[in-house]
Amino acid sequence: MKKWSIVAILAVTQFVMVLDSTVMNVSISAVVKDLNTNVNSMQAAITFYTLTMAALMLLGAKLDSKLGLLRGFAIGSVIYGIGSFITAISPNIGVLMLGWSFIEAFGAVLVIPAIAALVAVHYTGKDRVTAYAIIGGISGAAAAAGPLIGGFITTYLSWRYVFFFETIIMIFVLIASRKFSTTPPKPEKINVLSAFMSALGMGMVVFGMLQSKVWGWVEPISKPTINGQEIAPFGISIVAYLILGGIVILWVFLNYQKKLEHQKKNPLLQVSMLKSKHLRAGLGVLMAQYMIIGAIFFVVPIYLQMVNGLDALSTGVKLMPLSVALILFSIIGSKLVSKKSPYYIVRVGQVLLVLGTVFLLVAVNKDLTGIPFALAMFLGGAGLGLLASQLGNVNMSAVKESQSSEVGGLQGTFQNLGSSLGTALIGSILVASLTTGFINNVAASNLPQSTKDYVSTSVKTVQIVPASDVEQQALKAGYTQQEADEIADIYKESQLGGLREALFFLVIIAVLTIFLSRNIPRTIVK
Repeated sequence: MKKWSIVAILAVTQFVMVLDSTVMNVSISAVVKDLNTNVNSMQAAITFYTLTMAALMLLGAKLDSKLGLLRGFAIGSVIYGIGSFITAISPNIGVLMLGWSFIEAFGAVLVIPAIAALVAVHYTGKDRVTAYAIIGGISGAAAAAGPLIGGFITTYLSWRYVFFFETIIMIFVLIASRKFSTTPPKPEKINVLSAFMSALGMGMVVFGMLQSKVWGWVEPISKPTINGQEIAPFGISIVAYLILGGIVILWVFLNYQKKLEHQKKNPLLQVSMLKSKHLRAGLGVLMAQYMIIGAIFFVVPIYLQMVNGLDALSTGVKLMPLSVALILFSIIGSKLVSKKSPYYIVRVGQVLLVLGTVFLLVAVNKDLTGIPFALAMFLGGAGLGLLASQLGNVNMSAVKESQSSEVGGLQGTFQNLGSSLGTALIGSILVASLTTGFINNVAASNLPQSTKDYVSTSVKTVQIVPASDVEQQALKAGYTQQEADEIADIYKESQLGGLREALFFLVIIAVLTIFLSRNIPRTIVK
């Protein structure tokens, strides 16, 4: 048992890091009310937490190498704990984003690559394979447990206690980490330009997707302004320019890294590692996996709370089939590593994931109840659990031991980029579909023509709010009770339609993961 004490401490740390990407999703309505904010701001906070990690994870891996693994891990743990405490006492959404989305996230970019490298330092052979499977399974389990933990604590205490508890846990982790072996600091120079380019490129892409629900994808919906001047060059939404510009910057970044590596000038990313088809496959499937996790744990809780009026705990219970299955199959997948190839386990996981997302789309009803919905969530969770148990080891086994920290950073980048893209993209599709559906349904209704004309010409973006709020706003605007009820019913119908469209895109992502996994290793680990 003593042999596994190191991985146990690292697993607890990994659990806390990943937990934060889903723990707040079921608490959205409570936080919105407590901080007097809105769903869009919470979507931004959730997105920026994972985006900050994705954008800076490669830099974190380099800093770990420069500082020494143990020191980097310790400094990151302290920063993360400080961020958790700030979040716990935040009086408004701005302070919450400062503590959670940025300070916590910066602590995580030091800790997560160090976890991967510390596993390589302390374990070899089959033990290392098992350790990576445990860490991978824990990542999936943390994402799954987030809604349950967040729901319970929010309902019976307060969402703030989640972050108080995290602060305490990081103190114990810091104390326990003294038993770790470490590596000496390396006199590495950090290429600031590389770090800036990678962060800017990813930031532009994700921020563009996040704002698409407000500004529009190509055709402007509403235009951002600078000094009163609307920004929509050539009549095209700024979102299109942000995403295209981000992709171009990332392309330039990759070519710059190739040049630095060729000149032996210590690039931020060793592009030569990506020559490994196993690593490319593992990272691709990992990103798609966390896109789905991020999306499901955003759109489903939003619907349950804002449409059906469920509290945080009830929302967590609704998600329980997925959470339980993810944790259970993470364990099963970890046990299968010596009997079945990663390719076989990943493929089975992908089939289950596709089935789960398809069943979820079919099973969606007004209340999200019934055996079909629970079965869909369970199948999706089972697929995600099998993937979680394999991908960490696939990625780490694809490179030399000396590159474990870099791959840890790269893995953290793809994992968190997937989460941020899933939350931003699918959340924006939900809002866009809700808006289009609401406008079209009002036009086809029996409401007065003046109302139809007002909605078609004036409504650009429909906010996600409880249907009861829509009814109250309609009454305040002078509508009759009958008309207010009809508007609220139309809004509910539009929300359900928006959810279905968002889930359809999840089916597409799940199917695409199958094509990404062709080069997963087919050999059984002995």
